[in-house]
Amino acid sequence: MAGFEGFEKRLELNFSGDDPVAVAGGRVDLGLRRLGFESLEKVLHAVQCTVVSAVANHYFDAYVLSESSLFVYPTKIIIKTCGTTQLLKAIRPLLGYAADMGLILCGCRYTRGSFIFPNSQPYPHTSFREEVNYLENKLPSTLVYRKATVMDSSDSDHHQWHAFTASDGTHFVSDEFYTVEVCMTELDPVLARKFFRRPNCVYSGDMDGKEMTAMTGIGDITPNAIICDYGFDPCGYSMNGVDMDRYSTIHVTPEDGFSYASFEWVGPGCEGLGEVLKKVAKVFRPATMSVATTGAGREVWTRVKSALEPMGLKCRSVAADDFPAVGSVVFQTFATRRN
Repeated sequence: MAGFEGFEKRLELNFSGDDPVAVAGGRVDLGLRRLGFESLEKVLHAVQCTVVSAVANHYFDAYVLSESSLFVYPTKIIIKTCGTTQLLKAIRPLLGYAADMGLILCGCRYTRGSFIFPNSQPYPHTSFREEVNYLENKLPSTLVYRKATVMDSSDSDHHQWHAFTASDGTHFVSDEFYTVEVCMTELDPVLARKFFRRPNCVYSGDMDGKEMTAMTGIGDITPNAIICDYGFDPCGYSMNGVDMDRYSTIHVTPEDGFSYASFEWVGPGCEGLGEVLKKVAKVFRPATMSVATTGAGREVWTRVKSALEPMGLKCRSVAADDFPAVGSVVFQTFATRRN
């Protein structure tokens, strides 16, 4: 019998048009942030999830969803969903809303790990080939530079990284930042219990989330971030961290047999990456861990390896590939010696 699917699907759409972050008459145009909540709800309805909490700053809006997270920038939107959501069905309504604002899609990135329960996934997520076919058909023909790859690990076909990118040739990811996507399974059972609600307590997702953040040490991973957190009933946890124009996000499925946690972070420089990954490994103590780093160059693998191996996680494989408008993607897998 299948349990809850923790592994997320991640979709990033980048747009161009009249510069929506330029100051005009003392006012900053919000671009995609002008999307009304009802419009966002329609997009999420197609995906099959809802908003449970939100926070915003000068740069972007961050939403905690019933199944993971949504981030809305003036010219970029990122949706990350777990479970049996149909994430790619967000593309059509989002392109329509963006067109109404005079914005044109110039780049797309879709990534995910290997599902724990692949047979439970609905269309179009029944296979990576099906997902790529769906993307190819839904994206405009102006995105001429496209690439889809499954990055394998040497130890097991259970640890693969699926990546698709498309670009019109004008969109390039800034080399000032990089993205780290971490997937962890077989969490330490004692630590995983901290993501269960205390029995006989009145349920409050916001209060339970704050308690879980404090007792697990999650608040120390990115200490400068404003945290928007949420605890689910009877178990599970999500948070978004907002730090100027950068975000972090964590999602936890703590049940025995299919425990899973993810961490995603936009880093301003590789110097702090090692310390952040050490803190993540300490919070969850997973038996297996994968790290996909995008936009940090191929040599980042040595920094990741040096951070995690002293934590008892041995590097089992390293794979790297280059993608249009995104740069290098480095995928590493780690496991404890008991695995």
